[in-house]
Amino acid sequence: MNYQDFIEQKTSISGNFGFEPTFMPDKAFDFQRSLIEWAVRKGRAAIFADCGMGKSLMQLAFAQNVIERENKPVLILTPLAVGAQTVKEAAKFGVDAERSLDGKHTGARVVVANYQRLHLFDPNDFAGTVCDESSILKNFDGVTKEAVTNFMLKQKYRLLCTATAAPNDFIELGTSSEALGHMGYMDMLGKFFKKNQQTTSRKDENRSGVYRFRGHAERDFWRWVCGWARAIRKPSDLGFDDGQLTLPPLITEEHIIKSDKPAEGMLFSMEAVGLQEQRSERSRTVSERCELAAELVAKTGRPAIQWCHLNTESSILKKLTPDSIEVSGSDSDEAKEEAFEAFLSGQARVLVSKPSIAGFGMNFQHCAHQTFFPSHSFEQYYQAVRRSWRFGQRRPVHIDVIASEGERGVLKNLNRKTEASERMFAQLISLMNNELIVQKKKQSTETPSLPSWI
Repeated sequence: MNYQDFIEQKTSISGNFGFEPTFMPDKAFDFQRSLIEWAVRKGRAAIFADCGMGKSLMQLAFAQNVIERENKPVLILTPLAVGAQTVKEAAKFGVDAERSLDGKHTGARVVVANYQRLHLFDPNDFAGTVCDESSILKNFDGVTKEAVTNFMLKQKYRLLCTATAAPNDFIELGTSSEALGHMGYMDMLGKFFKKNQQTTSRKDENRSGVYRFRGHAERDFWRWVCGWARAIRKPSDLGFDDGQLTLPPLITEEHIIKSDKPAEGMLFSMEAVGLQEQRSERSRTVSERCELAAELVAKTGRPAIQWCHLNTESSILKKLTPDSIEVSGSDSDEAKEEAFEAFLSGQARVLVSKPSIAGFGMNFQHCAHQTFFPSHSFEQYYQAVRRSWRFGQRRPVHIDVIASEGERGVLKNLNRKTEASERMFAQLISLMNNELIVQKKKQSTETPSLPSWI
């Protein structure tokens, strides 16, 4: 190995692995064209675009460009129940796509499949892989994350798309970098972060608060991220006109339930401390919270979504809410898709489900009212709200957050994570707008000459 190759291995600046695009959808907005061109030239990239910004179009355009260059299919992985929606979108944009449930596919075209069926596919059959809602990769110890990463490492072209990239812990961006074939997760930790405390296991290393930026490393970290990712919440973030892509008002109201009696052994209600007490508080107040959620939805007579986390909550909400349809984890994939279609078509006025089931990828702009029982997961809350509050929504969106007195701590934590997410996106967008992307300098090829006085 010569010295130049050695230096190339040490650099943290991501290079380009792509090519000049040959396909561009006619319906693409100017900011979408810019992101598509950048991603195709990059070859291995991440697009952190807010809900409703047209990630499906950008994913399909990226895939079609790879197909035209390599004459091999491209695999798009999606959350459950989003696959059929992606195939419909492809037809609108002039992209030939098929959905595969068994690992079989035909011709050089876009193949759409659920993450759960990845094991049925051979990575050697594809020129590239696109991950829709790629925030699933942030689960560092997850089996799905490992399977997707190993699959993508065998692909020449890779694209990650999500609206919620590491909202509560910046170091989670390392899992995306690793999947794209840039700097590995552990290498990133060693370069930009240092431990705040001693940990006893690798699992502990992924907890928020264990790591902090090294001195003067924060700016370099974000410059590095800008080398392989783009973040956008509105077109003006990239210097384009927002035009009609302006969100209507989001009206969030918090409802604190006062339980009929305090927890066992208590004279009055107190804030639950720790996950065990919070789980107990949630179970103890399930009836009161569900009754209020059903009452708030019944008042409007309009389409609504009732988000929950416990099977008990789901069952009670279905029973108390007329004209509702329940989607649970035990339902088959086909039953879930039929239920979503019934809600979209108006056959069912209210959808009752968990964010982990219906909170990713679906377009529910016909609905402008949601009830939500808070949890510590900002990602689930953000994605759930964005099913309705997204570009294309014409009415103000009302979110009723319902919690008991003992769950005030959960609400505080959720609000803290919301603020952390806003800071992350603001910093990433600021760096892009200030052109802080690091470029490698060209090495001189001239042979140095000695001064005459030597």
